[in-house]
Parts: sequence; structure tokens; C-alpha cells
Amino acid sequence: MTSAVQDLLTLLDLEELDLNLFRGRSPQVGWQRVFGGQVIGQALVAAVRTVEGRPPHSMHAYFLLPGDPKVPIIYDVDRIRDGKSFTTRSVTARQHGHPIFSMQVSFHADEPGFAHQVKMPDVPPPEKLPSEADMREKILPTMPDPVRRYYERERPIELRPVEFERYLGKKFPDGRFNLWMRTTGRLPDAPAIHQCVLAYASDMGLLDAALVPHGRTLFEKDIMAASLDHAMWLHRPFRADDWLLYAQDSPNLQGSRGFSRGLIFTRDGTLVASVAQEGLVRLRRTP
Repeated sequence: MTSAVQDLLTLLDLEELDLNLFRGRSPQVGWQRVFGGQVIGQALVAAVRTVEGRPPHSMHAYFLLPGDPKVPIIYDVDRIRDGKSFTTRSVTARQHGHPIFSMQVSFHADEPGFAHQVKMPDVPPPEKLPSEADMREKILPTMPDPVRRYYERERPIELRPVEFERYLGKKFPDGRFNLWMRTTGRLPDAPAIHQCVLAYASDMGLLDAALVPHGRTLFEKDIMAASLDHAMWLHRPFRADDWLLYAQDSPNLQGSRGFSRGLIFTRDGTLVASVAQEGLVRLRRTP
């Protein structure tokens, strides 16, 4: 297990303060605000720890205020409902006495019945794409500084973008963006860990998909962006330390709000999760 993956597991291992009350901390890496995926993942951990015998199947969240990485985040779980088939939890994250994030999580045990899924996009496998080492050696030197700094960091999630040329200025008119991802080390076998890690990773690159049709990225200095909400549905079992394809697109960008969606597949084409997000995508105002 790499140190970055161990750091991620430590990040998701919340401290229990009292019944339904947990405390999470942020990595001290100099970021001005907390990464949204961290809050999603930690909130899901808090909810999961109050439910026995049922896995989560959906979560719907709102980002209310930017998170302060310098202070802990308190997660307060409200046990909304324990029904015969479904369990519902509400999680509120607080800092400085104010709610910064709110999420509803629903739990449901698998049942037999009808089944179908969409087909996975036909894209190159991760082995035929530039590895992280290739990116650092051959591609990063030609990329803008913010992109290069992002990929140079040691991260718990390895990313291999299919359309990596978009960071070099190439436009993709169909607006689709495909990203292979997995943790950089092996995870424990507990399914809840893989679900919470995927919740963490689901915030990576999704809002940026709103700018693919415009040939732009969130790394550019004249663009300001922030996640507004985030929804995720878990369909089938998976491992977050195996390669997963995150197929993203953006049906709409209007009024400085970009809407993006994503489907997450295993290598064999099994659809394991769906994600949707709206975020602020604004051109910075010049004086």
C-alpha cells in the first residue's frame, strides 16, 4: 500500500465523538479550501457507521460553504428512517459553527428482479494510455503550470485520461471525456471502504467536463469554479483499487452553472455507479 493510499484511508477513518457525531480532518497540503470529494467521502463514512446490514445505494449532497482545511470538520448524522427495505440518513458537516455541507444517504439490500445497463464506451484500455511516469516525463513539460503541478503531486488515485490532449488545447466537439482511475495501492476487502473511496474519487474532473465542448479547463487562471451539488448512485459491487472507467459528459452550461454527469464502469463493461453534479463555472471579472 502506498503512503498516499494509507493517508486516504486515515482521512476516511473518522473519529467518533459521541452517538451519531464524528470528526474528520483535512490533509495539510496548502490548499485554500477542502477538496469536495473529501467531504463527500467522509460524510458517507459517517452515515455508513450508523447502519448495519445494508449498503448505501444513493447519496444527494449540497455544498453550502467552502471548507476550511485548517480546522476539523464535524459530521452530525440524523437517523431519519429505518424501514423494512430502506434506511435513510441525513449528514450535516459543520465548521466554525456553520453548516458547510449537507447530504442525504439511502441504504438498500440487493433484491432479485429485472436488470439492464447501458454499454460502456469503446475507449483504449489504461495500458495503452500514458502512465503517470509517461505523463511526468513526456507530456507534463508541455502542459500549463496548474495542470503540471496537479499531476506531479503524489495522489492516492491514479488517473489516466483518454482524451489527455484536451490539456494541450485540443477541442473535442462531442464534449465527452473519459478517465480511467484506481487507487495507487491495494485496499482492504470491506465493500464499504471501496464505496467511500469511490465517493471521494467521483468528484475528480467531473465539473471540468463542463468545459470540454469549449476547449477550456478549470486549470486556467481566468476561470473560477466551485461544486454546488453532487449526487451518486451505486448499482453493483466493484473494487476501487481495480481500473474503473469514468465516462463523463456535460449536457448543459448556462448562467455560469455547468451540469455534468458520469457513468463508472469496471474493465469488463459492468456499470457500477452513476454520478451527476452542477457547479459554478464563471469567467473571472477583470477590473
